[in-house]
Amino acid sequence: QVQLVESGGGSVQAGGSLKLSCAASRSTYTGGYCMGWFRQGPGKEREGVAFIYTADDYKTYVDSVKGRFTISQDKTANTLYLQMNSLKPEDTAMYYCAAAIGTWCPRPPANFAYWGQGTQVTVSS
Repeated sequence: QVQLVESGGGSVQAGGSLKLSCAASRSTYTGGYCMGWFRQGPGKEREGVAFIYTADDYKTYVDSVKGRFTISQDKTANTLYLQMNSLKPEDTAMYYCAAAIGTWCPRPPANFAYWGQGTQVTVSS
């Protein structure tokens, strides 16, 4: 079992930055996990934004955030981060982190076993 707790959401103006954190209750490095940040806006499906395979730090991003968002991990602190720069109103959503054991990364949301409770990001124009 892995418990995940997100923090760092808030309200910013377009062009601003936020850094989300996801604290895990145990190491997600040992054995290799696929860690992901997802978001879900009102009336929209949950969308994978950024992923990292913890064993080798391999990262992938959805096209809409490439060059603006950076996913990273602090192995000693069991914490996943999402640095979000140049935020746009369309980035407004509830952001969730998720974890899954294994090398399949990225993977669809249904294939992640562990989820946090989410943190709200609101970007105003």
